[in-house]
Amino acid sequence: MEIRNIAIIAHVDHGKTKLTDALMRQTGMVADDSKSMDSNALELERGITIYSKNASLFYKGTKINLVDTPGHADFGSEVERVLRSIDSVLLVVDAQEGPMPQTKFVLKKSLELGIKPILVINKIDKAAARPLWTQEKVLELFMDLGANDEQLNFATVFAIAKQGIAKLSLEDESNDLTPLLETILEKVPPVKNDVTLPFSFQPFNLAYDNYLGRLGIGRVYDGAIKTGAKVFIKKHSGEIISSTITKLFTFEGMTRKEVPEVFAGDIVMIAGFSEIYIGDTVCVDQNQELLPAIKVDEPTISLNFLVNNSPFAGKEGKYVTSRQIKERLEKELEVNVGLKIDFTPIEYFKVYGRGELHIAILLENMRREGFEVQVSQPQVITKEIDGVVCEPFEEVTIDVHQDFSGIVIEKMSKRKGLMTEMRPEQSHSRLIYEIPTRGLLGYRNEFIVDTRGDGILCSRFIGFKPQAGEIEKRDSGSMISAETGKVLAYSLANLQERGELYVEPNVEVYAGQVIGNTAKGMDMAVNAIKGKKQSNVRASNADIAIQLTPPHLISLERGLEIIAEDEYLEITPKSVRLRKKFLNENERNKNKKK
Repeated sequence: MEIRNIAIIAHVDHGKTKLTDALMRQTGMVADDSKSMDSNALELERGITIYSKNASLFYKGTKINLVDTPGHADFGSEVERVLRSIDSVLLVVDAQEGPMPQTKFVLKKSLELGIKPILVINKIDKAAARPLWTQEKVLELFMDLGANDEQLNFATVFAIAKQGIAKLSLEDESNDLTPLLETILEKVPPVKNDVTLPFSFQPFNLAYDNYLGRLGIGRVYDGAIKTGAKVFIKKHSGEIISSTITKLFTFEGMTRKEVPEVFAGDIVMIAGFSEIYIGDTVCVDQNQELLPAIKVDEPTISLNFLVNNSPFAGKEGKYVTSRQIKERLEKELEVNVGLKIDFTPIEYFKVYGRGELHIAILLENMRREGFEVQVSQPQVITKEIDGVVCEPFEEVTIDVHQDFSGIVIEKMSKRKGLMTEMRPEQSHSRLIYEIPTRGLLGYRNEFIVDTRGDGILCSRFIGFKPQAGEIEKRDSGSMISAETGKVLAYSLANLQERGELYVEPNVEVYAGQVIGNTAKGMDMAVNAIKGKKQSNVRASNADIAIQLTPPHLISLERGLEIIAEDEYLEITPKSVRLRKKFLNENERNKNKKK
């Protein structure tokens, strides 16, 4: 049976998963329309793909292995390692938005590996869809990224993934995805499956089974192997470990199927390795050459993970000790190749990640598992290049209504953003900036407010450049609870005039917890648990209800954005709180003087 290995790549929310789901349904690999490649709870809640996933379908006697990849820049490591194991990609682009930052990132990686993409222009049914304009812009992007003549001669398919429709031309009549499937068979070469060569396999993903232990997911490059065979795991450090294959699986639809033997060219899952990691080479002869290492872009931010020592510590979590947090982080390192952790410090663990969302997903998973943890303010990573201190920079693409472009330009300028392009598009403007990652920290929430939720901001890491100088800090201070107890509406009504609140009435707070911000830019200790004094004299306004502005509750991601240098974000299974490092006001004042 012929095999085609393809990945689906795109900017976030351009329709990768919808397209994969539709292909599964049309080829009969799933019977239930509700089944989706995005099965993780966080993915379903956020509507984005976080983890790459494998599936397969059968069409005209050909097995097509599909790998659905994340579209957000913070999970670029997931995309990078997948691309090494496939032969072509479906590049999905929104017919209205056109190429976006992550489109450029994933396409660049594909072209560098010599892959010839198939362009899928999706969402052509949108009222503001511009499929031909999108096709032209993608062609320009191909040329800008140095595509060769073969790659420039890419096939284009127009699609409505949500309805399971594909067309080779906008004028064509179609009611299914057959044109896309035919294009895959025509344009993607069958894999080379030489089973006479010695077996070699490289995992691009890892999984875990309670009974089987660690599982390696990857491509069989050469040869064939049976269950029970002896193999060697060769690492790029030079270490060689012998092992025995206990189980072999291939993919059918979205499920794994146990098989007695696997062959070259297929994407499979192998059990029996307790010491296997992404990028290792599995082979039958320890003298076989290593497969090329999987290169992953460096992290751009760091923050400290600490044991929760707040007054409310241990009330909600099952795992609260330093040892438990360390074990959880070590486990994460096994599958999260975009993550680095320094376990050397005694007081904390320094975690390095690709961006705020990358770290936020890890923290969200930990809190759902029952962990309590505190984290410090994210800091950008700097390094010295040719004697010059450099920091990470990002290319930011902003789509915003022209009415709000002024405030966005002003804010980006303050944050050391350099505008490289400005394109008016109907009633909107597309602004493209190069900005230090440091300048983006804490801005995304501001951007939503400034554009009234109408703007789109996307970014991608472009490299390290000389430091951009000092960036203006937030112009708001923290409103700090001076007492421990239950927050009362009467107190909040007075405090809301001084700034934005983060808490609701009747919520327990502790002294040193940040319960809001102040508009004047200075920290301020307040009493939020003070109630109205009772008297036996009926006041004329006694029955007037207290009017409270709805508070802006702190989510995990927002907390990482607004946290100050002298604060911690406390994360528990049920709560996210902002607090000062020093809870006592006298200690805070002493520390400021140092």
